[in-house]
Amino acid sequence: MNMDKNLVDFLITAKKATYAGKGAETESSRVKSHDLIYKDGEYMYYDTYLGGDKFAGEEALWISDVPVWSMNYVGRVTGDNFSGDFLKEALLRVPEDKPFRGPDEYSNDGYTYKCSIDGNYEWFQGKEIITLNGELIYECYFHGGLIK
Repeated sequence: MNMDKNLVDFLITAKKATYAGKGAETESSRVKSHDLIYKDGEYMYYDTYLGGDKFAGEEALWISDVPVWSMNYVGRVTGDNFSGDFLKEALLRVPEDKPFRGPDEYSNDGYTYKCSIDGNYEWFQGKEIITLNGELIYECYFHGGLIK
């Protein structure tokens, strides 16, 4: 296994263990921030965000205390009956070839999640949306990549 596969595998595990997996928040790093941390050996993942229905945040990954990858995101609820549980359900399905948010598409009980991405984990930007019975109720933009 090369370094890239280790990094991607850890990132996917960390995402599933934190927000998407309803992991416990840790102490806030900033006033009223929501912070989630996952560690495994020399790897550490940190997700911190502000807000609720309108939010902004950053995920980052360190190896041996050196930051190596980061993603910023900003999103908002735009319609009624948004389900945070449905969003987490979609995010648990993060694909190995696009380890950023959720799959290209996922549907359940009238809700549909769609994610479009340009690039790969080294340099990317994307957008995710959720519709309920065809009506847009949520959108989020994200971008990031490797850090040197």
